[in-house]
Amino acid sequence: MIQLFGSYTSPYVRHCRVALAQQGIEFEFVEIDYAASAAASPTRRVPFLSGAETPLTDSSSILRWTREQGGDHFLPELAAYDRYLMVDTALDATVNLFLLERDGLTPEQVPYLARQRDRIGSSLVELNRRFERVDPSGDDGLRLACFLSWARFRERIDPKPHAVLSRVVAAWESDPAFSATHPALGN
Repeated sequence: MIQLFGSYTSPYVRHCRVALAQQGIEFEFVEIDYAASAAASPTRRVPFLSGAETPLTDSSSILRWTREQGGDHFLPELAAYDRYLMVDTALDATVNLFLLERDGLTPEQVPYLARQRDRIGSSLVELNRRFERVDPSGDDGLRLACFLSWARFRERIDPKPHAVLSRVVAAWESDPAFSATHPALGN
């Protein structure tokens, strides 16, 4: 049996859960916290997946495996792959700021965190431009929707100033697997 380990609120985990559901892959979701993930995964983070031929310790490898199980390719177009990576960069920076601010560190105190904050802003502007004329139904669009939905849930980013990004999230909110995994639902 495939087991996906993660938290209900993680945008990385959510992307994997949606993809597994889309591909019709039966899996058990195992909720796990920071301490347990540090003990169970060499990367000390979520998500990770067991039950595949190789244990997978990153959402991108989990997504590639998931898509290949369904006979699909994971981001075969270079432009889509680059959009996905840009979303990941902004998402990583946003998650890091969120966690460090919980520990009392802010961009006003630490120049590196100010650069991370600025990276998020410039990435959102560019993503708004790059998603303007593309179909957001691929994994690049899904990653963006998971990121922005989480960012709204955590009150980190308001996507409204970015009309295209808001439309991508709205398009995904009508997807049953996406809407069933909203972080506020805790299921």
